[in-house]
Amino acid sequence: MTNIIVRLASCEDDIEAARMLCREWLKWHWENYPSDWPRGDDHPMNPKSFEAILKELPALHERPLGGIIVASVDGKPMGCVMYSEARPGTAEFNRMFVSQAGRGLGLGRRLLNEMFKQLTADGYSHVFFSSATFLTHARAMYEDAGFVPMPQPESFPGKWQDKVYFMERSLA
Repeated sequence: MTNIIVRLASCEDDIEAARMLCREWLKWHWENYPSDWPRGDDHPMNPKSFEAILKELPALHERPLGGIIVASVDGKPMGCVMYSEARPGTAEFNRMFVSQAGRGLGLGRRLLNEMFKQLTADGYSHVFFSSATFLTHARAMYEDAGFVPMPQPESFPGKWQDKVYFMERSLA
């Protein structure tokens, strides 16, 4: 029998598990990244910049306005999602990833459901995210979870406008 646990990170081991999963996600991202898409030091997934973000995960997702949720299967970390306050009442989530070994077990949806419960407990009424259009495998899950398309921010860089979509969801 498979033992699946999805919960809010509560210790340094959980944070390290999230970092490990994020590094796996970065590797997967670059292995699947379209060759005709923008690259360079200003890329949001630039390995140096990404590593700097990973060092700051506890501060970026600090309780009570943020959180890191981890999923484990038989004691092994297999997925994560993180959120933080974008503005009062609204959270932004990012770095959602399920390792290839954990796919097919419903971990993505379980991570979302646990995040929704935690966001509601934290007082949020709305959540949004952005994702690359080439990551088509997750979009149906987001739509099934109640997310709908939203406009890109006016300040969003032009070179990314046809490569990134934004979605939002009410938590009420």
